[in-house]
Amino acid sequence: MSEIKLFGKWDQSNIEVRDLGLKSVIHVDPTLAPHTCGRHEHKRFGKTKINIIERLANRVMRPGQNGGKKTLALNAVASTLELVNLRTGENPVQVFVRAIENAAPREEVTRISYGGVSYPQSVDASPQRRVDLALRFITDAARNSSFSSNKPFEECLADEIALAAAKDSKSYSVQKREEIERIAISAR
Repeated sequence: MSEIKLFGKWDQSNIEVRDLGLKSVIHVDPTLAPHTCGRHEHKRFGKTKINIIERLANRVMRPGQNGGKKTLALNAVASTLELVNLRTGENPVQVFVRAIENAAPREEVTRISYGGVSYPQSVDASPQRRVDLALRFITDAARNSSFSSNKPFEECLADEIALAAAKDSKSYSVQKREEIERIAISAR
């Protein structure tokens, strides 16, 4: 029996999540096509059971004219993974998981009102929120960099994933994480 590979190319059986806080939220079980058809939609914390590549595709198709076009989003993610593999020479799913770990903020700030005065307070971010923020930062970076340039979205997304996986300071998602954590440190 042959192995189940993502898009027929990428093996997901040996993907390692180093961040112990995110291990229960990043789901990388082997799947052929990352499309659950909203199976976990009405279950509490159901999105933690969705494959992380499908969550990326869902985030890619989110705003504007691409809303609801999942086939288009999955094709964009597949070509992005191909580009990440060409640039890094590693399994692109592992590189993407590393990018999420590096782009996910550990602390953030909330507003506390006490006696009519509101002040910022530093709080630990839940693992699910950390992954949500990391996915948002990565896709926003690709969308913003491809908006006013000739580079296609797939190349911009591959660049951002590779930079975030390397924890490069040029990465938008790593910069956003550091900014959020810096604000949280000052609000302790």
